[in-house]
Amino acid sequence: MAHAAQVGLQDATSPIMEELITFHDHALMIIFLICFLVLYALFLTLTTKLTNTNISDAQEMETIWTILPAIILVLIALPSLRILYMTDEVNDPSLTIKSIGHQWYWTYEYTDYGGLIFNSYMLPPLFLEPGDLRLLDVDNRVVLPIETPIRMMITSQDVLHSWAVPTLGLKTDAIPGRLNQTTFTATRPGVYYGQCSEICGANHSFMPIVLELIPLKIFEMGPVFTL
Repeated sequence: MAHAAQVGLQDATSPIMEELITFHDHALMIIFLICFLVLYALFLTLTTKLTNTNISDAQEMETIWTILPAIILVLIALPSLRILYMTDEVNDPSLTIKSIGHQWYWTYEYTDYGGLIFNSYMLPPLFLEPGDLRLLDVDNRVVLPIETPIRMMITSQDVLHSWAVPTLGLKTDAIPGRLNQTTFTATRPGVYYGQCSEICGANHSFMPIVLELIPLKIFEMGPVFTL
């Protein structure tokens, strides 16, 4: 999860997030290069006496600064489109979880486990244990296995919500009357936090998401759900 004074992105816990971080660094280096070249050109313009009359007609230079931006846009667009199609790809999920947004809590349904359904509310400050995170911990966590393709079916019962877990690279809108889906494969065990990322009313900031990721062998041993 994020920590105080953090500058970069959160550590990746899924292949998709790893790709997103790589693309972020790739695009950032291109932006730094463009900014450096523009500042260098401005510096030369302000400090150099323009005494050469031939600079008013430079067909070669105009050709270069027309083609070069097009090449830069292609270098950014190709990896971006690749990641976009990867996020929409569904690879035969082994487990399906349905998430329903309410004002202001989440309902989860394990459709592969006899319709196990429970609500997940934010823990009030009075119920926090030592080590719990204020405004982020919930009474019932979603327990999922790692290294297993998981499909999330996301919808809403009242207003627009958004189910987002940054460390997994997930952000899917929960829309009333519509069932959206997203898939992910977690690579590391741990507890990961997210929040509703769509302004949904007065208590929008009080509907956190907590995923507890455990090894598949432990998940298959029996009821590990923290109800």
